[in-house]
Amino acid sequence: MDQNETSRSPAAEPVEERLADILTTREGPVASHLGNVLRQLGDLDRAIYTAIAETPTPDLDGPLRRLSELADNSRLWLGIAAGLAVVGGPAGRRAAARGMLSVGVTSAMVNIGVKSVYRRRRPDRAGAGVPEGRHVEMPSSRSFPSGHSASGFAFAGSVGQDLPALALPLRFLALAVAYSRVHTGVHYPGDAVIGSIIGAGISQAIAGLTENVVDAAWRRVPGARAGRGR
Repeated sequence: MDQNETSRSPAAEPVEERLADILTTREGPVASHLGNVLRQLGDLDRAIYTAIAETPTPDLDGPLRRLSELADNSRLWLGIAAGLAVVGGPAGRRAAARGMLSVGVTSAMVNIGVKSVYRRRRPDRAGAGVPEGRHVEMPSSRSFPSGHSASGFAFAGSVGQDLPALALPLRFLALAVAYSRVHTGVHYPGDAVIGSIIGAGISQAIAGLTENVVDAAWRRVPGARAGRGR
């Protein structure tokens, strides 16, 4: 298919543009207003992406690129979970189990569910002028939402429920990962924001749905009652 045809296809349009088109075809001032708001948010999203791409940050480029790569396939969160399981005692093992369960559910929902519905194309990194020193491998999956952001906030939220002292540091780390995906040019800011919200929401749902299951497994660990952290 010709590249111009691809760019005009509905699947290639930004998510907010598709939703705005749907709203503006409906009658009534509310729908029209919401359509205009979505278009303006889309313009802002792309403007922020371009501004980040054009701002020289040589001292940040390397660390953020490495952080982004470290979070590929949830390796960062898996490593932290392994550390908690080894040195964190029963409460650490409980938090690690809940955190990785949350990451697994979030990854499936984002990559199999949401990305297949909202098929937003990846940013034009070269056209925006993202410096090569920031580049990571451009994923072949759709852009919306950011799976890295979703997994990070899902893990941070779930672990923080069992180990409150880690809640804030892990959320800062998840935020850094989310931003790194924009800084390296593979996501728009809106992708990262919505991914973060999805991950945080799923961590809350996991807490409610799995409380009894995780509690039962955790109580079978020797010394769990004495080491309970909640």
